[in-house]
Amino acid sequence: MSTSTPVLFIHGLWLHARSWDSWVDHFTRAGYDASAPGWPGDPETVAEARERPEEIADHGIDDVVSHYAKIIDALPTKPVLIGHSFGGMIAQRLLGEDLAVGAIAIDAAQIKGVLPLPLSALKATLPVFKNPANRHRAVSLTPEQFRFAFGNAIPAEESDDLFDRWAIPAPGRPLFEAAAANFNPHSPAKVATDNQGRGPLLLIMGGQDHTVPEAVTRATLKQYRHSEAVTDILEFPDRAHSLTIDHGWREVADSCLSWLETHGL
Repeated sequence: MSTSTPVLFIHGLWLHARSWDSWVDHFTRAGYDASAPGWPGDPETVAEARERPEEIADHGIDDVVSHYAKIIDALPTKPVLIGHSFGGMIAQRLLGEDLAVGAIAIDAAQIKGVLPLPLSALKATLPVFKNPANRHRAVSLTPEQFRFAFGNAIPAEESDDLFDRWAIPAPGRPLFEAAAANFNPHSPAKVATDNQGRGPLLLIMGGQDHTVPEAVTRATLKQYRHSEAVTDILEFPDRAHSLTIDHGWREVADSCLSWLETHGL
């Protein structure tokens, strides 16, 4: 492993980039050049994001992909990408476009071609979809909504603490784009799943995840069946959407480090 390999962590909806702080420290100690740049419009702090939701609003999937592509272009070498939720979709798009040496997509949002839409996923995203105008807005969750979408496999007190520390408003536009993906031939949620020359990909799923249930991740894996590039899958049966930020985050992080070592990344 090169000690200078960049690792970019990409957050998903409703979490601030600083929610990766423990991972950045952990991967830095492991010898990587780790960082977690935010999405376009993300303020530096959770408090600022809550105070100025208009800066986050109306950024779509293509905006986010272009934003990270520019960050990657400024790096000395191609990075490893680790994304959670919509960050996992973004990581897959960038990997499919040969902008990374490998990627790990944790509880990744559905890409174009994935058909399952479990009821729990609909309930988790209802705060956005209940109003079509939310496509152009940033939408906040309540602690109770966060507990269903993220913290259903951990104590309520821990979920509420994570909400207080990391939850921010999220742009509704990516969710509307993903929901319409299978009806749009040019959907921004389309990933080059047939790319034969891309780097290795690991899909991680939480077996108790309400927001991105196991069925979605398994259906995502099937989308890669036409590529001979490495595509692995790993399940944490008792974990939910909070698995990158809750008390068990280190187990997930260490599994990522082991997978990277296995593939020489």
